[in-house]
Amino acid sequence: MNKVILMGRLTRDPDVRYSQNGESPMAIARYSLAVDRRFKRDNEPTADFINCVAFGRQGEFAEKYLHQGTKIAITGRIQTGSYVNRDGQKVYTTDVVVEEQEFAESKAASEGQQGGNYSQPSPAPKAPTAPAADGFMNIPEEFEEELPFN
Repeated sequence: MNKVILMGRLTRDPDVRYSQNGESPMAIARYSLAVDRRFKRDNEPTADFINCVAFGRQGEFAEKYLHQGTKIAITGRIQTGSYVNRDGQKVYTTDVVVEEQEFAESKAASEGQQGGNYSQPSPAPKAPTAPAADGFMNIPEEFEEELPFN
């Protein structure tokens, strides 16, 4: 079985090209994911940089929504290949062909990650029907008696 599950951050914006496939060109998006390693060497975090390629609708999604620093989770398969470069040397490649990709954090958390060291003003309190920053909805006190759990 050839199945890969990864979670990491894009190291750069996806490079998207379209195939010259007659009537309907297909999107081909290439990007690299920085995936943290579980164990540290000399107390320094380390990461692997995994090349990924997404075809068709997945490639279009990458072009439209993904950018450098975005944290995503992907599933796919490993594909190896080779080619001869301009110097006549054979180069071996390993890519993850993306089958599914999804965001691994909220947009607000993503913007906070990329925002640098400056602090932004606290957001205004949200309406009771809007989810809070932690993803849970604040329930007004007048409804507490109606809840089946206390």
